[in-house]
Amino acid sequence: MNVYVDPYEGSYVDKADVVLVSHEHFDHCDPSKIENVRKEETTIIGPPTCATIIIGKIRVIKVGEKVAVNSVTFEAVQAYNVKRFRSPGVPFHPKGSGLGYLISSGGKTVYFAGDTDLIPEMNGVTNVFVAILPIGGTYTMDIPEAAEAASVIKPQFAVPMHPLNSDLKQFKKLVEQSLNTTVVLLVVGEEHEFK
Repeated sequence: MNVYVDPYEGSYVDKADVVLVSHEHFDHCDPSKIENVRKEETTIIGPPTCATIIIGKIRVIKVGEKVAVNSVTFEAVQAYNVKRFRSPGVPFHPKGSGLGYLISSGGKTVYFAGDTDLIPEMNGVTNVFVAILPIGGTYTMDIPEAAEAASVIKPQFAVPMHPLNSDLKQFKKLVEQSLNTTVVLLVVGEEHEFK
């Protein structure tokens, strides 16, 4: 099954069976990119804030809800800012507008954190095989916070995302020096098989 989350950069040779959209910002919910990866039977899942942006049918999901497609379950979880603000009292990602996802199949779970700070709800994210964590610092967690999130979640593997100008190797060093977690650094278009 091909699952794309927030398609934006890169070329998508294989069409999607499922597209997950985390929130309404243009670099996450781009209708032209979604159309580029979509086929007629593609299931598109996203929060209510994306329902009017995406062309065609979207399965709207809220925190705590699950959608099953074949043998894969997609559960929406919280993703929001507590420290990063557009203006005083106005976060870049307010609670309730965006999502993270738990993607589960075959006894393994991938946690896609979404655009988020380190939030209390991460304490409930357990038994994670791969955690995909933002590290950029401007709109999301920075590297030390993402490393702390990894220490809370304790995944087998961690993949940094949304780096902006962050040092990926610093994240790898921080996580691997204190956890039994392997950090996998990827560039756009690179593939990695997690075993």
